[in-house]
Amino acid sequence: MNELNKAGWKKRVSEEPVTGYLFMAPTILIAGVFLILPIAYAVTLAFQKVQLLGNVSYQFTGLKNFARIAQDDRVWIALKNTADYVAIVVPVQTILALMLALILNSQIKGRSWFRVAFFLPTVTSSAVLTLIFMWIYNSNGLLNSLLSFFHLPTYNWLGDPNVALKGIMIMNIWSTAPLFMVIYLAALQGIPETLYEAATLDGANPWEKFLHITLPFLQPVTFFVIVMGIIGTFQLFDQSYIFSAGSGGPNDSTLTIVLLIYQYAFKNLDMGYALALTLILAVILMTSTIIQRALFKEERFD
Repeated sequence: MNELNKAGWKKRVSEEPVTGYLFMAPTILIAGVFLILPIAYAVTLAFQKVQLLGNVSYQFTGLKNFARIAQDDRVWIALKNTADYVAIVVPVQTILALMLALILNSQIKGRSWFRVAFFLPTVTSSAVLTLIFMWIYNSNGLLNSLLSFFHLPTYNWLGDPNVALKGIMIMNIWSTAPLFMVIYLAALQGIPETLYEAATLDGANPWEKFLHITLPFLQPVTFFVIVMGIIGTFQLFDQSYIFSAGSGGPNDSTLTIVLLIYQYAFKNLDMGYALALTLILAVILMTSTIIQRALFKEERFD
């Protein structure tokens, strides 16, 4: 009987990986067809000159597309605009999200109502929000009317190169921070209350509790929020496209790297060059994520 049991057990163990792969097969197939193969195909096209009009043709050009990137002034303008956007939006929306989460995690009246009100911009269509803010930013719109009422200087938010990108920043901070607020709020509610009670008995003030209990526990969540924020801001496209009617204007002040990729790919039909730019963007995102992972070393609390 023992020998039969051992044989049956070995058979079941040998069959388990096969069964597992069978269950995984649909997911692997879908990921391969719609994710891995397109990425591999895009990488190969980045080293080619692609002719899409007339007779479709592919010509291997090696690193010429990447060499061209270094000499393209619009690429550097787009990268600078995107870097400015990331450098301002990510820290502000992260700090704002944390502040809102701390407020809503406290014992204030109407917490449920405020949570719903703050979260509404997140579930609203990005295109709809952009059109609403275009109305707000109009020369005679709501924002300039409020500035005039308080005797503050008004701006041509849609036509002034110095403020056009800042208008998109304000809109995205307002619409994105509530999503990260909910993530922070969930993390705050997972911190054991006994730690705060023990800190109170030791004479810690609220600021010391925040520095030595709240922030360390929120470190993994902060890493996630910043990474997602950087990825999202680097992918800025629809708001810039709608604001500038696809041009990146005025004077390329709202031109982002993704909008530039779109212009080369679907307006100029320079698909190989556009995909080379996409690879550069992917490298930038992966590098920033690796750097952040090194900076945010997860702490363990036993």
